[in-house]
Amino acid sequence: MRNNILVTGANGQLGNEMRLVSRRSSDTFFFTDVVEAEGVETTILDITRIEDVRHFVKANNIGCIVNCAAYTNVDKAESDEAFCELLNADAPRNLAEVMKEAGGLLVHISTDYVFGGNMNNTPCREDEPANPTGAYGRTKLHGEQYITASGCDYVIIRTAWLYSEFGKNFVKTMLNLTATKPELKVVFDQTGTPTYALDLAEAVMTVLKDYGCNHREGVPYEKSGIYHFSNEGVCSWYDFTKHIAEYSGHMSCDIRPCHSNEFPSPVKRPAYSVLDKTRIRETFGIHIPYWTDSLKVCLENLNK
Repeated sequence: MRNNILVTGANGQLGNEMRLVSRRSSDTFFFTDVVEAEGVETTILDITRIEDVRHFVKANNIGCIVNCAAYTNVDKAESDEAFCELLNADAPRNLAEVMKEAGGLLVHISTDYVFGGNMNNTPCREDEPANPTGAYGRTKLHGEQYITASGCDYVIIRTAWLYSEFGKNFVKTMLNLTATKPELKVVFDQTGTPTYALDLAEAVMTVLKDYGCNHREGVPYEKSGIYHFSNEGVCSWYDFTKHIAEYSGHMSCDIRPCHSNEFPSPVKRPAYSVLDKTRIRETFGIHIPYWTDSLKVCLENLNK
């Protein structure tokens, strides 16, 4: 069954990848953001205003929302928590309420930062207690809680270390630094898994397809819940940088490991935030690429 799908935050990393993967879909996609972007068609929609969301959903017969919008400046969030709460918690609550009214699905992107204070040495499962250490993680957790309490059909996907060809991200920053600096210090005491936004977009499309095939009107979606998605494998930011430099031929830069306390930050970042992807793999039959394989694909796409 064909569906009308609203993608919010469409000018960000994941939103732009959703634009690409949606071209293969028979569904109709509406891409919205709060500002226009050069080279792409964007409808202006402020998701912090529930009446605007409600009007858009009704006017366009929206059956699913993919919420890629978020406040993601982790450091700045500490001094701007009210606005962070508005974007990361109140806005998702608006989307959930409207999807509950419409009888549709909300796919919402969350973060490994909900586990910031946990002392893990094994991959984090969805049912582990959340324990954020900063405003970003707290507000993202609040957004999750509002969605789960709304009664709408929902799929919350927590992800981590997102990068892509679009916007500002770690890969593009390190590409520039390793090409222009004789030496570079990168932290080795924070461990996780990079996530190529294109792979996450493909996972979202799999969820949307499953919902379109299996959802029955008036019957709760049996796969509603919280899931984890990143690429497979484990690395530190130091390891990540070494691979970026190697795959790009930037071998003249001396990349050295350092501790996190050498780069003071207003927020404590998760020391170990590897995500257990068992649930999303088994529920939706998703194949998840290894992180180095996806990094090579992204770098090839950047070179094009």
